[in-house]
Amino acid sequence: MSALIEIKDYSWRYLYTTEPAVKNLNLTVEEGVFLGVIGPNGSGKTTLAYSLNGLIPGQYHGVKEGAVYVAGTEVEEYPKGELQRSVGVVFSDPESQFTAMTVEDELVFGMENLGMSIPEIRERLEWVVDLTNLSPLLLKPPYEISGGQKQRVALAAVLAMTPRVMILDEPTSMLDPISRKRVFDVLAKLKKEQKNTIIVIEHSLENLIPLADRMAFMLNGELVLEDETRPFFTQIAMLMEKGIFPPDAMQFFHQLNLRGWYDGQLPLTVEEAAQSLRALLARTQAGGLK
Repeated sequence: MSALIEIKDYSWRYLYTTEPAVKNLNLTVEEGVFLGVIGPNGSGKTTLAYSLNGLIPGQYHGVKEGAVYVAGTEVEEYPKGELQRSVGVVFSDPESQFTAMTVEDELVFGMENLGMSIPEIRERLEWVVDLTNLSPLLLKPPYEISGGQKQRVALAAVLAMTPRVMILDEPTSMLDPISRKRVFDVLAKLKKEQKNTIIVIEHSLENLIPLADRMAFMLNGELVLEDETRPFFTQIAMLMEKGIFPPDAMQFFHQLNLRGWYDGQLPLTVEEAAQSLRALLARTQAGGLK
């Protein structure tokens, strides 16, 4: 893999504010990586997302220091509209992205703007509809479907343009657990089948952790921690102290570890937790747990 995104000593302060929204960021994202970005509200996560697809500084005024490179080119050096072909963003409020009167027209709109041929549009439409399970909704107005369906439409509309980088900014923040899982099911299929570079800003760690190759933690505009997912959560005590609470299963094994009752890796999934718990109970029954 090669570096697709490089952020070097990057800071951004919005106009009429006194403190930078992000400061001294240094981050490299390899092509094909699924990166989860976490942190409390106001930590700079959305500013990071906007900086990667040119909304900052293109649509916002402020003071920039450092550089943000996508595919080897600084974002400000891209011709207008060119960067957005490579970096697509799905916002937490999907309606803010809708422009058409039916779901099908919404999915086609971006591809038409890219100048794709009719056969290519038809082929991609069929693929993305199948991937996101939107076939029953194609003729419906996107404003009249459920929140989870709207988010899948917004995701599909960006995905249809096949950007090299997909950024999802808290895509499940307004969804119920079932709709949240459906969105992450789409991301799981996308990761498996397409190998896009995916960056997800999310509070729902239970769904995010099993998919993420790497995790990044932002706080007060700074990148506090970034690593592969499993070693990232060896810092669970620090994360919890800063208000980041991993899934219950991981916290449970962390507490066992603190008491000296478990010395293995913290489980990243429910399946791993169940396997570790069975092994621990087997040791207990055999008299191996003191």
